[in-house]
Amino acid sequence: MKEILQTERCILRELTPEDAAFAFELNLDPLVLKYTGDGPFASIEDAKKFLENYDYRKLHDMGRWGVERKSDGKLLGWCGLKYHPDLEEVDLGYRFLIQHRNEGYATETSLGCLDYGFNTLNLDRIVANAVKENGASIKVMQKIGMQFCKENTLHDQVSVQYEIFRKIK
Repeated sequence: MKEILQTERCILRELTPEDAAFAFELNLDPLVLKYTGDGPFASIEDAKKFLENYDYRKLHDMGRWGVERKSDGKLLGWCGLKYHPDLEEVDLGYRFLIQHRNEGYATETSLGCLDYGFNTLNLDRIVANAVKENGASIKVMQKIGMQFCKENTLHDQVSVQYEIFRKIK
């Protein structure tokens, strides 16, 4: 597994087929999927196939990365950057196991991803999207300094887009 970056409490790393049981568990929880538009994996084998074919890192030097807690190596969720060529945007996203919400991991790892995007990938702008009713996700976007940009439709629901620009030093 390739480490991408570290934060105070976490290591963000590539997810591998060996993480299939974790990916299956994460996407099995209806509360985790409530605002995503995704369905659960049918099996651990389906999760493994998805991870075997996940190639954003190879294509765009970014992706959704596993969030591993430094203290015990436990996978808590994922966080990362995804390039959308049709929109010419880089999107920040995150998803955590329910038992690890409200512990600051989404904020901490999102800040790490913004730093990586601006200072390693030299991006000028990063966006994040959330269904309008997903107050927890919107709160994270606001805490990391993103500003409201526009309303749109995401997964057939009204959503909001936030954005942040690279600070010129």
